[in-house]
Amino acid sequence: MKRFDLETLLEIAIFAGFAMVLDLFPSFKPNPSISISFAMVPIFIIAFRRGFLAATISGFLWGVLQIATGDAWILTPTQAFIEYFIAFTCIGFAGLFSGIIKSSLKDKKMGTAIVWIVVATFVGGAARYFWHFVAGVIFFKKYAIEAGKTPVIFSLTMNGITFLGASVLCAIILVLLIKKAPQLVTVASQRRQQAA
Repeated sequence: MKRFDLETLLEIAIFAGFAMVLDLFPSFKPNPSISISFAMVPIFIIAFRRGFLAATISGFLWGVLQIATGDAWILTPTQAFIEYFIAFTCIGFAGLFSGIIKSSLKDKKMGTAIVWIVVATFVGGAARYFWHFVAGVIFFKKYAIEAGKTPVIFSLTMNGITFLGASVLCAIILVLLIKKAPQLVTVASQRRQQAA
């Protein structure tokens, strides 16, 4: 397993905590089952800065913080495990695009970087909300029945709208942030190269 230096470990923890703080801000809730927020932004930033593994750990810590602070909606231990440990960890899949985003920013190819930032955001969002969809089908059947829908359609609709809304919002914020301050992503790799 990859070993992280102290700076990386601190960033992993800080960005997880920052995501938790942003999650306390009011989110857009057009329906009790839909909640659109920009709280994933810090996990995406650590994904672009440090890559897949660091982002998965940071996402996992955010899920743990959700449960520890009582902000989690828990029906069963299995549902909690799927929705707060697996789902939040999977946001880290955005880190698979870290290399191409960093190299595009380093080469001053902002248009290319923006495309990959949006792609990475949607991949990380889709990876997370796939697990919320699975949990919705298994554990939230009664809400589907009350709404007169099958569990698959209900979960796909609610989690699909949340995924699209949150991913679009996060992508817009990330593009604006990184256009203004690309060092949010690139400074980590520059420090490592200077130390070598």
